Amino acid sequence: MRWDNLGVDSVAANSPDALPLSMPHAVVRTFDTPGFAGMTFYEIQAKSIISRVPSASRMPFEWTINPYRGCSHACVYCQSGDTPILLANGRTKPLAEIRTGDKIYGTARQGNYRRYTETTVLAHWSTIKPAYRVRLEDGTQLIASGDHRYLTDRGWKYVSGAMSGAGQRPYLTTSNRLLGTGTFADPPKDTDDYRTGYLCGMIRGDGSISTYEYTRPGRGTYMKHSFRLALIDREGLSRTQTYLDGFGVPTKSFLFQKASPRTKAMTALCTQTRNGVASIRAMIAWPTAPTAQWRKGFLAGIFDAEGGHDGCIRISNKDQTIICWIEDCLRHFNFTSVIERRSSGVMYVRLLGGLQERLRFLHTVDPVITRKRRIDGTAIKSAAELGIVSVDPLGLDLPMYDITTGTGDFIANGVVSHNCFARNTHTYLDLDAGHDFDTKVIVKVNAPQLLRKELAAAGWTGAHIAMGTNVDCYQRAEGRYELMRGIIAALRDHANPFSILTKGTLITRDLELLRQAAEVTSVGVSFSVGFVDEAIWRAVEPGTPSPRRRLDAVRTFADAGFDVSVLMAPILPGLTDTEESIDATVAAIGAAGAAGVVPLMLHLRPGAREWYAAWLGRAHPDLVGRYREIYGKGSYAPKAYQREVSARVATAARRHNIGKEHMTEHRRMPTSSPAGNTPRAAPAEQLTLL
Repeated sequence: MRWDNLGVDSVAANSPDALPLSMPHAVVRTFDTPGFAGMTFYEIQAKSIISRVPSASRMPFEWTINPYRGCSHACVYCQSGDTPILLANGRTKPLAEIRTGDKIYGTARQGNYRRYTETTVLAHWSTIKPAYRVRLEDGTQLIASGDHRYLTDRGWKYVSGAMSGAGQRPYLTTSNRLLGTGTFADPPKDTDDYRTGYLCGMIRGDGSISTYEYTRPGRGTYMKHSFRLALIDREGLSRTQTYLDGFGVPTKSFLFQKASPRTKAMTALCTQTRNGVASIRAMIAWPTAPTAQWRKGFLAGIFDAEGGHDGCIRISNKDQTIICWIEDCLRHFNFTSVIERRSSGVMYVRLLGGLQERLRFLHTVDPVITRKRRIDGTAIKSAAELGIVSVDPLGLDLPMYDITTGTGDFIANGVVSHNCFARNTHTYLDLDAGHDFDTKVIVKVNAPQLLRKELAAAGWTGAHIAMGTNVDCYQRAEGRYELMRGIIAALRDHANPFSILTKGTLITRDLELLRQAAEVTSVGVSFSVGFVDEAIWRAVEPGTPSPRRRLDAVRTFADAGFDVSVLMAPILPGLTDTEESIDATVAAIGAAGAAGVVPLMLHLRPGAREWYAAWLGRAHPDLVGRYREIYGKGSYAPKAYQREVSARVATAARRHNIGKEHMTEHRRMPTSSPAGNTPRAAPAEQLTLL
């Protein structure tokens, strides 16, 4: 194969090969060879190469290297850019303006409930997709693509789908109800009325203002003017100072109370000018005809001064007039409240209505103190009327946005929204799981040099590294870029244990390097061979070497002294799970000299699920019903079915004398190096179809 006719392309922004937004500095290359017709390679300078596998992952290894990157699980779950997203500070921001690193709210299951929890935005991108409008009973409207998913009372469901056929998947219907609180209230406008109302609430709640006479012996009588506001929360103090300064009343800040083991530090604002104090008195006077913006400001100010938020919202005071104003302003915005009286004389106005009303209050009036706006740990349950009224295609393509978060979801316009699932090894989220996966390859051209730097770092402990865990590191592009040669050499020179799982035969090129590495550290070599049926191979794995060629590579490594394991994956229900198919495959694996075989059923995670389902509907429509039965409740086949297939493989392994232990799914594959080391095996879940 010739690689010297390589071209560096200059592509238009609207070209199919235009740079993804996440790779603005990538070099785009194409190869003028039959094997790479229609393919595009994006060469990038990676910032890191050793990746930690999330602890929540089902993968039985902690570290991985992926010199190449496809998008085997990229989603196109996208929403309109103006969709408000709930931030961790209790405010909202349009989805289009969210950025990587932002702190927002997601959810996590704790006990019997799913609860709100802070999470981090890991990625943000945009695309253009056909738009749908989802209408809910309470008036909430959501604009999203058909591939977006929302959490309903019956689990996660796509915006659109089909009951049968290639597009079969769970989708929203009028019998579903979304989970959450419903549409977010609009924030107040930053007007003079709002600012005056805020100052009235804050200063009447927590400030002190006075004017009095005092006599200085021999110097006569003087007037003393004083304003002071002392708070623990600097946010409330800063907003007050900004608003006063905007009205021409400058103030000074000073340390009012030092921190102690029992108390927090407190800062205060003050002014002692006659004009300043007079202006403040005028600003906090009760209005005769309060506007809506003044009322919002007043509620925000009095809440920042005297409010609390711990499972419910309460605002306290001893002044009956202030309590009456709080109640009146709440009623103006249709909030319901009750008065709680304490023996101390303190009265509390308690807001009713649960989280839905608490969020409406916080967004409507916009208090500034973050700790009083948080909802961490609150269960996702409310009386909001979030039944689906309609799901309508808009008939046009719109710019759509999506994010990846640490929790796998986020809160969009008051409902729980699924994000694009992306492993730590999957960064470039604007490539899809189908055509892009097959035709667009990300190449980390600096991987060997970067690996040497990271292996030499003081913080690296020499942990085992698994390769082939996301995208095959011996895919065809490796013949040109030869990144694995440098990677193996670096691991050898640092005596760092590693394992490789591949469907490629190009690994035989590096046999000598791997032997050298095995003399100084643990090296595991495993091949993925799910079946030996040539027709099925051409249908589902057309870009890989044939199973027979892979088994030849197994023999090559076995003859070189490696205890080679074979991951018999994926086993396809209805196609390669029969006793005849399994026996033929295991017999071929045994004849190739494999030391062990591990069966692994097909996993259908989001992204791969839709792509595989479309192929199955075209090639084997008679099996669609069976797959719906097997994978209808998730990405994995039922445990009972997995055990049944694993038992068939174990029986065949004994029949063909493969290994001393006939292993079942999810157990490690024992391997050893020519030097007698016992390396960590390539885990059973390193590779799944697509």
